[in-house]
Amino acid sequence: MKRRHLIQAVPAALGLSIAGVPLMSLAQAKKGVVNVLVQPEPPGLMMGIVQNGPTQLVAGNIYEGLLRYDEKLAPQPQLATSWTVSPDSKTYVFKLKPNVKWHDGKPFTADDVVFSCDVFLRKTHARFRASLAHVESIKALDPLTVEFKLKQPFGPFMGIFENGTMPMVPKHIYEGTDFLTNPANATPIGTGPLKFKEWSKGSYIHLVANENYHQAGVVSVESVYFHVIPDAAARAAAFESGKVDIAPGGTVEYFDVSRLSKLPGASVTTKGWEFFAPHSWLWMNNRTKPMDNVKFRQAIWTAIDREAMAKIAWYGYAKPATGPFNSHIAFASEDVAKYPRDLAKAKKLLAESGYKGETLRLLPLPYGESWQRQAEIVRQNLTQAGVKIEMVATDVAGWNQRCNEWDFDLAFTYVYQYGDPALGVGRNYTSDNIAKGSPFNNVAGYTNAKVDELFAAGAKEGDPAKRKALYLEAQKILVDEVPVAWLHEINFPTLYRSKIQNIVSSGIGLNDSLGRIKVA
Repeated sequence: MKRRHLIQAVPAALGLSIAGVPLMSLAQAKKGVVNVLVQPEPPGLMMGIVQNGPTQLVAGNIYEGLLRYDEKLAPQPQLATSWTVSPDSKTYVFKLKPNVKWHDGKPFTADDVVFSCDVFLRKTHARFRASLAHVESIKALDPLTVEFKLKQPFGPFMGIFENGTMPMVPKHIYEGTDFLTNPANATPIGTGPLKFKEWSKGSYIHLVANENYHQAGVVSVESVYFHVIPDAAARAAAFESGKVDIAPGGTVEYFDVSRLSKLPGASVTTKGWEFFAPHSWLWMNNRTKPMDNVKFRQAIWTAIDREAMAKIAWYGYAKPATGPFNSHIAFASEDVAKYPRDLAKAKKLLAESGYKGETLRLLPLPYGESWQRQAEIVRQNLTQAGVKIEMVATDVAGWNQRCNEWDFDLAFTYVYQYGDPALGVGRNYTSDNIAKGSPFNNVAGYTNAKVDELFAAGAKEGDPAKRKALYLEAQKILVDEVPVAWLHEINFPTLYRSKIQNIVSSGIGLNDSLGRIKVA
């Protein structure tokens, strides 16, 4: 069946339900029953254990952190109402909101904070554990006061309190148990505006309003259904037919976004990704020839037409990257060397590098048609420059395995940068992050002692002006040495019904905004 016919046929096939769940468009819904796409289905909903994108989309509205962040990434009160920082930037004291209750009715206290951070997340959350290395102690000074004492200043410390990095988990449920097998992982209990109701595997996840939410007047929706629809055309058709009200960024192919956003009563936004700052690039395996030669790496980056790629593969929802820092994160600078596409220069650099015509394996990212188009454009660009390319097709598991084991020459990826270079940038370039088993550390195997020194100093420095100078120097070195070929800042578009107001209310977007939306 041709794709256009499939799109026309799917709404009829969907009828009045998706996966057996009765659905109504917002025009028909009573008291705010909202239907959302989630793709792929989350592997779990315990945010302290699973942190992938689909899990954060759903469970981020169940669990909360001490703080939220606005689109400028400024900290805002949430479970903490206020905080103080000592003059030496080593002691942080948080006052907690009184009368907050877990979804099972038990009170939320400072003991939950200490348990979450110093016990549970220390064991289960690798990214938070890296920040915890800077913390000397975490203490409950009284039931509503928590003190974090650092070993030395840690510049981005105030940026780690959102629910994806530091989700609060209930001590009374997890203390003394095997965290990974606790039955509560399947029925998550948080403090957020939405509560877990039901999960029909392969079909939907159902959350309902937290009638006892600690911030009055926030929750106006009755139910939120997250629908699992594996087929991309069927997801687009579900939005087009009105059966789904929100299509988060990445759930609908980019070539469908422009068409669907023009439907009556539909809107689109790219807001809500400021904290994550998605950044895409081409890993180059610096351990092996010819990628170990800086002129070869410069040639690769110079040969790639990032402007055309943004228009053709991403339909305008991407901005060409100028280096390792996404422009949304702290201390990003464009005061670095520029690498516009220049085929003649790329060929000259290839010749100077001593490239002998070896065939290189190019590993696409198997996340949909835009990624495939991007891979095809890069293959064409590199072939035009004189580089022999073999495309290696794989699924998500295969991509993970090859990146984990460094079994590639060139490989596409994208990562989140979490608002600060000490949280989401340094991990991709410092030598202490070279380790098999992760596709999101220093997979390229790049080493530079000065870069190591600059990122280490930037993390420990408390003065923003000094941090800026350190990170600018690091950016200049990286752009000169091109350990990876940076491609784009990705602007994920979210489609939604225009009747929905306040669709994004923080720098992490739908991951903590769905319980706060208003339906006109």
